[in-house]
Amino acid sequence: MSRVSNNPIPVPENVEIILTEHDIKIKGPLGVLEYPLACEIIVYKLDGFLKIKTNSDSQHANALSGTFRALIANMVHGVSKGFEKKLQLVGVGYKAQATANRLNLTLGFSHPIDFEIPDGIKIETPTQTEIIIKGIDKQKVGQVSANIRAYRKPEPYKGKGVRYSDEVIILKETKKK
Repeated sequence: MSRVSNNPIPVPENVEIILTEHDIKIKGPLGVLEYPLACEIIVYKLDGFLKIKTNSDSQHANALSGTFRALIANMVHGVSKGFEKKLQLVGVGYKAQATANRLNLTLGFSHPIDFEIPDGIKIETPTQTEIIIKGIDKQKVGQVSANIRAYRKPEPYKGKGVRYSDEVIILKETKKK
C-alpha cells in the first residue's frame, strides 16, 4: 500500500462526511464537495479520521490509494478553510477590476479582456495590480489562476506580465554590442 495513503486524514468537527459505495460527499462551513470513488478504493471513518484502503495489491490500486488520499484531504481542507491564489500584474498600464461575475483585465493589448468567473470561485482585486482567487476546490482555483496567467505570461527580459505572488522570474541579460 502507498505510504501516502497510510496517513489518516483528520476531519474537523464542523465537517460532515457522507460515504456511499460509489462516492464521497464532504459538507463544511464553506460548501459541499462530492467526488466519485474508484472500485479499488475503500474509505472508512474512524473516530475523527478518514482512512483509505485498497481491495487488491495491484500497482494500479496502490497508485490510486495515494491519489485519492490527497484528493480527499484537499476536499476536507477546502470545505473547512478554503484555498486562495494571489496574482500580481507587473507592467505599465496593466490593471484588473473584478465585478460580480467578470474580471476585466487591461494587459497591454489593443482590447480589454473580459474573463468570465466560473461558479464556485470568488475573485477580489484589492488593488489594480493584485488579484486574489478564492474557492473550495483546489483544482478549480489553480486552473482559474493558470487561465488568467496565460493571457500574458511573464516575459524573461523585463518581467512584465501576470505572475503568481510567490513566483520568482529569472531575468535574462539583454544583448550587448
